[in-house]
Amino acid sequence: MVKLHDLEFEPFISEEEIENAIDGLAKQLNEEFGNQNPVFIGVLNGAFMFASEIIKRFNGDCEISFVKMASYKGTESTGDIKNLVGLNQDIEGRTVILLEDIVDTGNTLEEIDKMLLSAKVKRYEVATLFFKPQAYKKSIAVNYRGMDIENKFIVGYGLDYDGLGRNLRQVYKRKEQKMTNLVLFGPPGAGKGTQADILKEKYNLVHISTGDIFRYNIKNQTELGISAKSFIDKGQLVPDEVTINMLNAEVEKNEGCNGFIFDGFPRTEAQAEALQVYLNSKSTEVHAMIALEVDDEILVQRLLERGKTSGRVDDADEAVIRNRIKVYYAETAILKNFYKKQDKFYGVDGVGTIQEITDRLSAVIDELMEK
Repeated sequence: MVKLHDLEFEPFISEEEIENAIDGLAKQLNEEFGNQNPVFIGVLNGAFMFASEIIKRFNGDCEISFVKMASYKGTESTGDIKNLVGLNQDIEGRTVILLEDIVDTGNTLEEIDKMLLSAKVKRYEVATLFFKPQAYKKSIAVNYRGMDIENKFIVGYGLDYDGLGRNLRQVYKRKEQKMTNLVLFGPPGAGKGTQADILKEKYNLVHISTGDIFRYNIKNQTELGISAKSFIDKGQLVPDEVTINMLNAEVEKNEGCNGFIFDGFPRTEAQAEALQVYLNSKSTEVHAMIALEVDDEILVQRLLERGKTSGRVDDADEAVIRNRIKVYYAETAILKNFYKKQDKFYGVDGVGTIQEITDRLSAVIDELMEK
């Protein structure tokens, strides 16, 4: 285990595995280009170690040059590629082998592709030590690969995290925090709030209620709260982007926790997709959507009974109650299908004592945590 800045990394690829991968690549390159006097172009900073080892193993005549590109900040690609150091030699009509430490999104490759084509090279090929097939969506061929790896953030053997880790002789991946993230749903009167309070204590999870987040940000006049209020005051729906940014900020506050119970979010498929993308960037995901299921007539009677003491107007009018339930089903149907496709939807009987319902919910969560 190594710690770089604020993150911990665990062993992922051994030095021996790296050496074997480079040996295999070098053999391919010698067989294909040994008598063509190619120009090797290393992509700095990450490929300096890989480029050195390939050159040492190349048996024919060759030249080497470097370009320096940048797109990473911390652990995430910015997507903004900058050409910091360009080619310093004429490569028109030459055979070029581009040496990359890692190919993931392919954004850097696209920029270098433009550079090489404008330089009128005879032919060029990409050789990379590490390749992430899950992340790569570009059309540029990557024909020479040391090894295919999972889409994990890695350091070592030239790869860094904010400048540190390049000198490590083996490769490490970011240590993943074991988290359990739940989207908890239930129609009005199903007891979702009661169960969320119990479950967050039982499993040491952070309960994130969209309503609570809105009230906090508006009351404290945060930048996001002011933005949300400007829409609310006009009688308009708060845009997904504002809601998602509020939720993301709340997740950031609790980074490193055991997981989250998302309550009241997502409400739409677009929100569900945005939550999925955001959690994936944190090396985690929604593990389940759990919906408390209660017969409509039971819900109506529960809410009418609650209305006698709650003081809530919408708990006292049966027509309003039935409309609230109807709206819930309309929203949930979309999300139910979204999570069903991912085999993440769990319906739980919401009728019984509080303890009985907790036990049913716990059985689902315990199963998830064992996976």
